Amino acid sequence: MIKSPEKVLDSTIQFSAPVTANSPELQTLLDFIALGASERDRDRILPFDIIDLIRSSRLGALRIPVAEGGAGSSVRELLEVVIRLGDADPNVAHIVRNHFSVTERILRSQRSDRNRRWLKAVVDGAIIGLAATELEAKRSGGGQVVNTKLTPDGNGYRLNGKKYYSTGSIYADLIFVRVLAADETNAFILIPLNREGIELVDDWDGFGQRLTGTGTTTFTNVRVEADEVILETDTDRDNLPYNIVPQLFLTAVNAGIIRSVLRDAINLIHKRPRTFYHAVAEQAADDPLLQQTVGQISANAFAAEAIVLAAADALDRLAIAQTQGEEAETAAALTASLSASKAKLIVDDLALRSATLLFEVGGASTTKKSSNLDRHWRNARTLASHNPSHFKARAIGDYEINNKPLPTRGFF
Repeated sequence: MIKSPEKVLDSTIQFSAPVTANSPELQTLLDFIALGASERDRDRILPFDIIDLIRSSRLGALRIPVAEGGAGSSVRELLEVVIRLGDADPNVAHIVRNHFSVTERILRSQRSDRNRRWLKAVVDGAIIGLAATELEAKRSGGGQVVNTKLTPDGNGYRLNGKKYYSTGSIYADLIFVRVLAADETNAFILIPLNREGIELVDDWDGFGQRLTGTGTTTFTNVRVEADEVILETDTDRDNLPYNIVPQLFLTAVNAGIIRSVLRDAINLIHKRPRTFYHAVAEQAADDPLLQQTVGQISANAFAAEAIVLAAADALDRLAIAQTQGEEAETAAALTASLSASKAKLIVDDLALRSATLLFEVGGASTTKKSSNLDRHWRNARTLASHNPSHFKARAIGDYEINNKPLPTRGFF
């Protein structure tokens, strides 16, 4: 769990190598991130300095093999870190979600010169953003591209179009974009964000996850080189139709929020100067009702973390199954998708209930805007809304009753 340091940590923390999931340097970084999380959320202070520290730490290389310069972490270890980062600041955790999702796609694709080049950029500290969603598409998550198109230009292309919900991209160095290729098929590009013609607008106005830069990205006659385009026919594309990692990532952030709620609940009780006249104890710390409430939040945090990590283990087993033939891979992918889907349903509910229980601990004074304790519920609710639970539950039920396979595009 995140510590509460008595003094502000030096923001010029030096990292001699990429941080690992269990390194002291990672805990130092997380402690620093946690220090200003509430104030940043309350006053809408965008955490550019925090993302610069993450660059320096090369946290984004957690999943890249040691032989290629990364930390060589398993999916389980990655999700353990995500829970801890969600505890420290769920905005920051959400900012790097697309980075890890895109990195995962590259990792499980056939190695090529360009894939090695992109992984090397991540090892050197680059952060990857994403621009995939178009509001003109009638079905969210289906991968449909309507107006973001590549047109041939000499030995490369020009890109024009507009994307929405580009979470994390205002902080990134590279951006991964779903596009319509010249032959009208879907493709992806990965290009530097400092290229002329790219405009990033921080116009996200949601009540939660306010600092994630989930805004609009406009591409105006942007130059794209031929080897920056990933076509459906390319051998080094990611050909797994599952999107489990980005979905489980959000669930892990919500698990982290419960840990943060627990810490705030304990602090509230220790600082609470008075209690109700009809309470059974003079001191809040001795009140059995408050003890019970904190105990419930603690159990929720434990359960949420265990559920997320069980689903992460299923993803690690999927990686092994990919070497055992198509039948084994298909079965393992279904298990991993089901595990992540079930985890979301339970953990989201636990996060929202825990964020509500916090106000039972502190009473009316905890609703002060200055305390900003409502951020836990706002952030958890916003994260849960990315992938509505009733659609997820219906798909699980259809599988259980009728053995119908889960969807294989976005959200699964």
